[in-house]
Amino acid sequence: MASKIIVVGDVDGQFPAVFQKLAGLHAKNNFAFALVVGNLFAAPGTETAEDEANVESLINGKIEIPFTVYFALGNSPLPTPVVQKLQSSDDELCHNLIFLGKRTTMKTSEGIRIVALGGQLDPAIIAGASKDKYPPYYTETDAKILRGATTADILVTAQWPAAIHTRSKVDFTAEVQPQSQQCIADLDVVLKPRYHFSTSGTAFYEREPFFHTPSDDIDGLYPVTRFISLASYGNPKKQKWIYAFSLDPTASHPIAPPAGSTACPITLSEKKRSVAESRGSALVYDDGNHGGGRRSHKRRKGERKGPLSVSECFFCLANENIATHLIASIGENSYVTTAKGSLSTASTFPKLGFPCHTLIIPFTHQPTLASIEEEDRHATYAEMQKYRTSMNSMLKSVAGETYGSVTWELSKNSIPHTHWQYLPVPTELVRKGLVEAAFKALAENLHWPSFTKEDVGDGFEEISDLFRVLIWDPKEEEGTQTSLVLRFDESIRFHSQFGREVLAKLLRLDDRIDWRDCGQTQEEEEHDVVSFKKAFAEFDFAAD
Repeated sequence: MASKIIVVGDVDGQFPAVFQKLAGLHAKNNFAFALVVGNLFAAPGTETAEDEANVESLINGKIEIPFTVYFALGNSPLPTPVVQKLQSSDDELCHNLIFLGKRTTMKTSEGIRIVALGGQLDPAIIAGASKDKYPPYYTETDAKILRGATTADILVTAQWPAAIHTRSKVDFTAEVQPQSQQCIADLDVVLKPRYHFSTSGTAFYEREPFFHTPSDDIDGLYPVTRFISLASYGNPKKQKWIYAFSLDPTASHPIAPPAGSTACPITLSEKKRSVAESRGSALVYDDGNHGGGRRSHKRRKGERKGPLSVSECFFCLANENIATHLIASIGENSYVTTAKGSLSTASTFPKLGFPCHTLIIPFTHQPTLASIEEEDRHATYAEMQKYRTSMNSMLKSVAGETYGSVTWELSKNSIPHTHWQYLPVPTELVRKGLVEAAFKALAENLHWPSFTKEDVGDGFEEISDLFRVLIWDPKEEEGTQTSLVLRFDESIRFHSQFGREVLAKLLRLDDRIDWRDCGQTQEEEEHDVVSFKKAFAEFDFAAD
């Protein structure tokens, strides 16, 4: 069903009048929600005593907002009282007024997917995601992380996409041209939003719709993006500052380019790989071995040495060849994906009906959790644990105490990108001590060091490589688990499929030890992802 939506440009502190206008329009049109895509508040240094009083009235709920309004982070700092209220109220400034945040992926109750990137690009920060969501600056990494959303109905940015004028016949003759960025253009290419909203001072700009190249993953259809940049409220040229439209998120893309549209004017910033290079490699692997097939241990002459870069790593959302169809949830510091070449199948756990072999992957491109910078490390580890316990809750909700879970991690400085693997196991194997015994027995058979029972947290105090196993019994209190750790040094040739091999033998899935022997079609993989997401929806905190 189509929803009516209304969008507003820069308000610059004149929100009492704007909200009153929206209330009148809502009474006649019954909008699902409104979006303020520019600065809601007056810029610092320009605010008057009246502006400050209005902010106080708004925070205290004295200004009526009759329906849901989302407001973006524009290019001006938020007033201090606003930031303080948002920090204490989970980003709801007052009843019906909700902050979109700096880097946001969300789905409304109408099923409309909104992706927002607020503020201006900070060229002084060359790596890493923003640590504070309220200052009006973002990094290249913030933009790349949002590419992991894979799709959007509405994209909101404070800056324009680079080269948006290409192929357009629509003139834009504003005195001040809006800043444009390639990383925002990349979002248009990857997400293919139905609508992309921005702001442009005192001028209004609506480009011709542009269509994206058809591909197999979208059934040969033509996704269409409409880029619209709104003028500010009360602008002297009386340019358009408000825009209403209807959107049905379930509607199919066109089977042909609409009349009056142009081809997509922009391309991804990264150099495209050839078909031969990329075939078979657009995957998320479950064991840390990256490549399209079985890899030779001999380095070919002229082959580049050194660690994988972010754009080459198949666990990094910045890699344009990542298998986005496997991604099940994206948090603030990590994401969950179903495993490529899953150990389990849809019949392994009958009460689930899907494999449920997943990976929990940090955004930060580091070989171990311990090597992530302190503040990010704490937040990343906490969120990864939250994902693990959320999946445990899902298991208990769907299957009672039928299944426990095993989570394992290889923390080794020579691997490209640290991650956890998660797999259900029959609870009886946990309670009889067979899971713990299986890990210890295989390590002993390989003449490796012994496992110890201890919790090493985020691993910061560890000085050696290690393998960790977290075993959960559904009868235990939430958040508790048995933690086993095996430490090793360079004398041990620790292989990355150790955890998978143990569980394959334990679950009598010996023929599935090697993920490369467990291939599926993309359609089968997508079916498993949908099944997992449906079961996990109630517990997916990142989808709130």
